[in-house]
Amino acid sequence: MPPIPRYRAPESSGFFTSFLSAGFRPFFLCAALWAAVGLPLSVAYFEMATDLPTRFSPHIWHAHEMAFGFGGAVVAGFLLTAIPNWTGRMPLQGAPLGGLVALWLIGRVAVLLSASAPAAVAAALDLAFPAIFFVVVAREIATGRNWRNLPMVAALALLFIGNLLTHLDAMGVAATGALGARMGVATLAMLVALVGGRITPSFTRNWLVKTLPGVGEPAPFGALDRIALATTLAALAAWVAFPETTPTAVLQIVAGCALLLRLTRWRGASTGAEPLLFVLHLGYGWLALGLLLMGANQFVDVTDPTAPLHALTAGAIGTMTLAVMTRATRGHTGRELAADRGTVAIYVAITLAAILRVTAPLTGDYYFVALSVAAGLWSLAYGLFVLLYFGMLTGPRVQANA
Repeated sequence: MPPIPRYRAPESSGFFTSFLSAGFRPFFLCAALWAAVGLPLSVAYFEMATDLPTRFSPHIWHAHEMAFGFGGAVVAGFLLTAIPNWTGRMPLQGAPLGGLVALWLIGRVAVLLSASAPAAVAAALDLAFPAIFFVVVAREIATGRNWRNLPMVAALALLFIGNLLTHLDAMGVAATGALGARMGVATLAMLVALVGGRITPSFTRNWLVKTLPGVGEPAPFGALDRIALATTLAALAAWVAFPETTPTAVLQIVAGCALLLRLTRWRGASTGAEPLLFVLHLGYGWLALGLLLMGANQFVDVTDPTAPLHALTAGAIGTMTLAVMTRATRGHTGRELAADRGTVAIYVAITLAAILRVTAPLTGDYYFVALSVAAGLWSLAYGLFVLLYFGMLTGPRVQANA
């Protein structure tokens, strides 16, 4: 294992010095702010309660900004914080980090105002961030010879391609908007499978050994884990290329069952006393459930296809994102790795939002009411994160209480 590098000592004190001292700080904050604001805008755009100055249709704008805007910021915050631990190299800080954040912000403005500018210009401005971030990550992993994490480079390439496909649709070049959106969602879901599959049993093992010795540890990585990841990759790739087909549905059901079996071996039931840990299991459970529902709905057809899809997005991606952001923020700023009441409220809000979004198509005439309440709960969860974690993300590191 490479040594964990020390962060450069700040040359001065102040808001921006702390804020730009680590990648998770600006990107987690920006992701949460955009999640809290962007989703209500999407619902208003769907219901024609407002008109946005974008070239994107309501559904594609929603998918684009959640997958490539919000999702891109979350991935950036995670990777810029994790890669130094993987490679032993110094992390990106200060002005270079600020430049990446500025590119991400420019992308959000460019897409939102794309109807007021040439389509190619809006696309170039939005694609600048994922393109440059891909180069940054590829360089760090190659220089650090951290070949184990090359899948992260592949994931960034897929996010860039998916983003490009949505822009080609908005430009009228090709009808690839839905394909690009599926590619973005599938890539984020696969990252949940990969990264969540690493950290959930690892953190659970550490906590159980310290807190409940003798209970037993999560099963080590083995054949079942490889099968689960391989079938998940196959199912998501098939969904991107051939959605709503019988072979894809079969793969989704097989992958969902494999992921569920994998999850049952991680001792999640023993972590109920620590919500900061239990929520990781919950997020991974949503991933298994989402694939199962997507596959089963192809055969049974009991609900709108968007319901199972949102088990993956609002459920797995939304929950796992908050689980990682809260834990990483607390740990990297020196706070105790335990959920306070505010953090528990965040988890409750995102769970209720996911449940209501998945069941919204079953509410009949109250569909848009359920959709609006689900969006409100989503915004509440991410808004609470901004409110409760703003000081941690913008202030200096403190000594841990425990």
